[in-house]
Amino acid sequence: MPGTLEGLRIVEFAGQGPAPFACMLFADMGAEVVRIDRPSTPRAAERHRADDAFGRGRISVTVDLKDPDGLARARALACDADVVVESFRPGVMERLGLGPDDVRAENPRIVYARMTGWGQHGPNASTAGHDINYVAAAGALEPIGRAGQAPTVPLALVGDFGGGGMLLAVGVLAALVERGRSGLGQVVDASCVDGASQLMTVVHHLRSHGRWNDERGTNLFDTGAPFYDVYETSDGRFVSFGALERRFYDAMVDVLDLPAQVMHPQHDRAAWPDRRMLIADRVRERTRSEWEAAFDGIDACFAPVLSPGEAPQARAHRSRDAFVDVDGYPEPAPAPRFSRTPSTARPRADLGAHNDQIATSPTSSR
Repeated sequence: MPGTLEGLRIVEFAGQGPAPFACMLFADMGAEVVRIDRPSTPRAAERHRADDAFGRGRISVTVDLKDPDGLARARALACDADVVVESFRPGVMERLGLGPDDVRAENPRIVYARMTGWGQHGPNASTAGHDINYVAAAGALEPIGRAGQAPTVPLALVGDFGGGGMLLAVGVLAALVERGRSGLGQVVDASCVDGASQLMTVVHHLRSHGRWNDERGTNLFDTGAPFYDVYETSDGRFVSFGALERRFYDAMVDVLDLPAQVMHPQHDRAAWPDRRMLIADRVRERTRSEWEAAFDGIDACFAPVLSPGEAPQARAHRSRDAFVDVDGYPEPAPAPRFSRTPSTARPRADLGAHNDQIATSPTSSR
């Protein structure tokens, strides 16, 4: 069955991180994603495949943008698309004659998506950065961590992928919906720092209403509360609790067999340090598997802390086919799930595998 984006052509200028992540989502949903890759040697091509984390489902065309013929082909592909995705520094595409004004002059329906760290303008627009920098500047890194310790780097999830690629995907889809009404495309300016800031909306709201302390690790869901944290088990593994609500907290206390009179009232902050020690001592009495069995079927907001290697084999994930085989390795299955037009994780292509297959067609046909 066709995916939700079947019939949509997206031209992606090869980049790193958030833009390829967004284009992976589009490819999973059935879009024809034509990636314009740089020409490469066999050794570099082999390395590229190993590094191509988000490249599944692509059509790969190698083009030398420094060559006039290559530049002309890239322009023809871009102008014939429904969506263009690029993640160069501001001004690069304009210098190549591939900027949004250049492409929209030939195809006013184009949705032109731009993915950067800092945005298309501003004092940092042309400076280098990575996820850690964007998250730091957005005010999203400083609050993450335990009291009295340095901020904890949240992998590259908050800036690059949650704040960057996911927001880019939302922007592109919204622009396509609007194009269905107006008949016109537009530029989508997505930046990692803007997206990371948006992900902090709840913290800003709580802080504005006096419900968030600026001291790291002292709030309800930043490891300040003993009932929203991870604890080590007797076999050196970890379990997690997120028992914010009273009924879930009571269930957690009951399964842990802790004295209710000592563990209440739940939000007595002065008692939190002692309760944390009680929970930690109790959790260390059993293995992770034993605690999984004890909490099985109990509404206590409990889950084992699984490693990336363990997650694909977990019973809950297997029951939902949450991981799929791509190129011989397990990868997260496409999400979200659609009832009529399911998404599909398709294999990766070698660099330039479709050089002789992809041609342009008149833009008027799209």
